[in-house]
Amino acid sequence: MARQRYIVTGKVQGVGFRYWTHHTAFSLGLHGWVRNRPDGSVEIVAEGDLGSLRQFEKELWQGPVSSRVADVIPCDTNLQEELTEFSMQ
Repeated sequence: MARQRYIVTGKVQGVGFRYWTHHTAFSLGLHGWVRNRPDGSVEIVAEGDLGSLRQFEKELWQGPVSSRVADVIPCDTNLQEELTEFSMQ
């Protein structure tokens, strides 16, 4: 299992991005969470097999129709929490 944290910037709040992310992660069998950040970006932690994470990152660049993704920034994560589902925070 691999774990990755992402920061997604652009027009990603108020456009259903978290719901879309939840659906996309679930369809790829990933566990983790997604949340809005005060600066207007969205933060995601996802865990699963490496191939699914790579596909997930590609999907993040597309986002839902009403979004405009400017950047998807993969970040290191040292979170140790157990992830058993994909949730919206």
